[in-house]
Amino acid sequence: MLFAFILIDKPDSSALRQRVRPEHKAYLAAAAERIAFAGPFTHDDGSTMLGSLLVMDFPSRDAAHAWLADEPFTRAGLYGSASVQAFVNLWPQKMGFPPAA
Repeated sequence: MLFAFILIDKPDSSALRQRVRPEHKAYLAAAAERIAFAGPFTHDDGSTMLGSLLVMDFPSRDAAHAWLADEPFTRAGLYGSASVQAFVNLWPQKMGFPPAA
């Protein structure tokens, strides 16, 4: 089942996000086969990060919460709010992909 993680950073936490980001990316890479899509929320400038959106496949809500509890940004205390919602993808994604290299 897909779960959407809606994760909003605490105010003034960009330095913490940047410091922990390599560990966060490695944690995501280890679960890459379960990721439907993922990326940061940003301010309107498109580059200042303010949270994360992840949609991932887990066998249960408990498994999704267990994964999130061990996630590096969570362990570092980055998030001011975190929500995990069951999600059904009814529309094939056509937008939002990085440009082809």
